[in-house]
Amino acid sequence: MNKRNLIVWMTPVAVLLAGFATVAPITAKVAEAPDSEQVSKLLSDAKTTAFQLKEDADTMETFGRMNLSWESHAMAINQIKDHVNALAREAAKLKDARNAASPWQKTAIDRIGPYLEELGGYTTAIIERINGDKTHTVAQYQDYLEANADYASDLCAMITDFVDYGKARQRVDRLSTKLEIPNAGK
Repeated sequence: MNKRNLIVWMTPVAVLLAGFATVAPITAKVAEAPDSEQVSKLLSDAKTTAFQLKEDADTMETFGRMNLSWESHAMAINQIKDHVNALAREAAKLKDARNAASPWQKTAIDRIGPYLEELGGYTTAIIERINGDKTHTVAQYQDYLEANADYASDLCAMITDFVDYGKARQRVDRLSTKLEIPNAGK
């Protein structure tokens, strides 16, 4: 086969392959689910609760360095426990709504659970110590307070970042519609 015949034979193959390369990315973008308004609202609610939890955990963490009564510690940890439980209820609602969520919303939902499990464990250890369980030393108690504050802070920051991301996506979508830019936010 000479060079000219080879070029004539390869040209249709190259055009066909180039067509596949340009169709695949377009198809993948069309399949992405839109953001769920319900999930966005639930994430916003979780953000508020996580912020309250973070503030209380930060305050309680300072109790370990102060000479406060165990009653003060008990009141503070009960508030934290209430926030953890409220956040767990919100996380359950998010899991129930997961099927309607967009991919980034599903990621947010999936990442909340492990933080709540850790917070629940540290909160329980703090409560046990306050209730007189001497298997937890004072040094461990302070570590639990610090870990609780750290996890609460990290969880709050993560949920806030996801909520901010969702708002930014909505803004891009609105602007792309206004400016008539197809698929700008996808």
